[in-house]
Formats: sequence, structure tokens, C-alpha cells
Amino acid sequence: QVQLVESGGGLVQAGGSLRLSCAASGSIFSIININTMGWYRQAPGKQRELVARIDSGGRTIYADSVNGRFTISRDNAKNTVYLQINSLKFEDTAVYYCNVLVTHPRVADYWGQGTQVTVSS
Repeated sequence: QVQLVESGGGLVQAGGSLRLSCAASGSIFSIININTMGWYRQAPGKQRELVARIDSGGRTIYADSVNGRFTISRDNAKNTVYLQINSLKFEDTAVYYCNVLVTHPRVADYWGQGTQVTVSS
């Protein structure tokens, strides 16, 4: 299986920036077959929603609310996915979760524990 360790969250003033990291570890047979990697977020009282996703070919998808401000990238050599967050807004406050999809040796979906991003004035 795959374990995901997130870092980079914190308290940031509106207009500031954060860089979230998520490193995957565990079974080499799963890690070498990671397909998509992404970031989701969940604000209090709201459903978890997709923020950004990147597939094995480098293609990306962004939520309309973050497009132009957030950038997702991955370093396959380090089994790590990043989320660069710029121009933070109050509404970006949420718990951000890392997610990876593994296709071999079995199809599996893994989640990190989440990291809190809080935007203040």
C-alpha cells in the first residue's frame, strides 16, 4: 500500500503564498504505478472538493475557483506532488488532502491525513 505524508500548511495572510508537498511511500510495486495525483480540500460544513489533479502524462485539471492562482506539479523521481498556492483568499481556508490513484498491482485510492490551510487578514 501507499502512505502519503503532507507538509506545508499553515496560517497565511490574505494575498500570501503557500507550497504544499505530499510524498508517497510504501510498496514499490504500488509506488511505481501511481497514475494520478491530486489535491482536494474541505472547508467546515462543506463537501470535499477537487482542487487540482495531474495525471501520469502531466495533464492537469483545476477547479474554476483556483485556476490561475494554484499550480500542481509532480516529481516522479521523488514520488511527490506539490501544490503552489498564490494570491490566497479567505475562501481558500480548508483542510487540504493529498490523493493518489494506483493502478497496479491493484486499483487503489489513497488519501493523506490532510493539512490545514488558514487564511487571515
